[in-house]
Amino acid sequence: MTGSPPTALRPQHPSPRSLHGLADAFGFEVHGSLGGLEVTGAGLSSRDVQPGDLYVGVPGRNAHGADFAAAARTAGAVALLTDPEGAQRAADAGLPILVTPDARAALGDVAAWIHRTAENPATLFAVTGTNGKTSVVYLLYGILRQLGVVAGLTSTAERRIGDEAVTSSLTTPEASELHALLARMREVGVRAVGVEVSAQALSRHRVDGLVFDVVGFTNLTHDHLDDYDSLDDYFDAKRDLFQPERARRGVVTVDSEWGERLVAESRIPVATLTTKPDLDADWRLTVLDEEATYTSFILDGPDGRRLESRVPLLGWYMAANAALAIVMLTEAGYDLGLIAEALERDGGVDAYIPGRAERISGEQGPLVYIDYGHSPDAFLQTLGAIRRFTDGRLIMVFGADGDRDTTKRAEMGAIAARGADVVVVTDFHPRFEDPAAIRAALIAGARDAVPDREIHEVADPRAAFRAALALAGEGDAILYAGPGHEEYHEVRGVKIPYSAREDAKQALREAGWLA
Repeated sequence: MTGSPPTALRPQHPSPRSLHGLADAFGFEVHGSLGGLEVTGAGLSSRDVQPGDLYVGVPGRNAHGADFAAAARTAGAVALLTDPEGAQRAADAGLPILVTPDARAALGDVAAWIHRTAENPATLFAVTGTNGKTSVVYLLYGILRQLGVVAGLTSTAERRIGDEAVTSSLTTPEASELHALLARMREVGVRAVGVEVSAQALSRHRVDGLVFDVVGFTNLTHDHLDDYDSLDDYFDAKRDLFQPERARRGVVTVDSEWGERLVAESRIPVATLTTKPDLDADWRLTVLDEEATYTSFILDGPDGRRLESRVPLLGWYMAANAALAIVMLTEAGYDLGLIAEALERDGGVDAYIPGRAERISGEQGPLVYIDYGHSPDAFLQTLGAIRRFTDGRLIMVFGADGDRDTTKRAEMGAIAARGADVVVVTDFHPRFEDPAAIRAALIAGARDAVPDREIHEVADPRAAFRAALALAGEGDAILYAGPGHEEYHEVRGVKIPYSAREDAKQALREAGWLA
């Protein structure tokens, strides 16, 4: 059984544009007659094509998208945009063909032209970094709504317009989907949008055709070295967001050498933010108190500006994410005093972040947190935050992605063993890898770090959480890291429905800890 594919949010009343005008605007070579044809959207997958779309056929891992041009025509596509090889493959598909050397590289600007993105009045925010991107986007969204601004977002978890949301399939949507989403937002009066931007999104042209008003950087730690040869290459991909072709202004957290390097290499004006007392920066965050249900902080800025507030979230790093969101808002022209008034009125930042150190336990029994973190640094920070108020044992349940960066697995196991009293290793999206081998690598990392650590290996994630819960009692805490907001477990290409949040709640009810 496979999970249902997400449904893209598209404009309900698209404004048609001439295909002749499109070909002329970009200088595309044309095969066939464009006649009086008009285009209202664009799509990379023939399965998602809607009537009036331009189908974009690009080379894939196993096939060329142009091979599905006939299926796209049946679904309502009015033309094909592809490369010279694709044009040959689709010559008999019955569609007029627009030809360009690299259709994927052209897609962002083409989608922007089709959806008139340049005419969108919304303020555009983008956030990049290894950890914290999703949280900052949701915190921006929450604060904007507290200010009375109609806001939208696109994140790893979901695409959201006000109270309307659909599940995400990629951290950053393909350019065709992203520009359609912005067009839909414009229809309903959205005035500010937060976009989570991954390194892959920048490398693979997913945010092409956009110039963000303010971009933010959280941090850079070990991750995605399956896609990038080194941390330097990974950094270079993210640095691309801080160029005038991509953004007007930036905010950079300078707690690490990567942040300092980004400030030095940015080609746009940037404001700096730090959480460390010994670093120089324009803005400084001071954490006042960390509790199981909130983190309070003070944010000091230039010219004596100050804001004191709290986030309803676990960990100092969530206060740092809130601070980054607030500074990004000030860089976009929002008044810090008005932000402070709104937060004081509401008792702090009003934001919900699905699956990010999300407490699902009740007042009785062990504290239980579900978290999306699946990198060594994410493990380190979340374990440290929970440890601060855990009097008893800290138990960690986790696995590692199959067919993804293998170089971080030993470190993930080591950090889990150092930070938790009990480690439960399970399966997490093994995909086409041998799940036993993934578990073995995590356990080896844990045993090398702390040879006498209590470690349990339970392949099934449902059984793994219940094994952890059986070891826990009042005063203890459980961190279930990895699944977060996700609602499936991927094994050999099949997405098996599974929600860690709902399953953990059910286990707590079975144990009598949750009503």
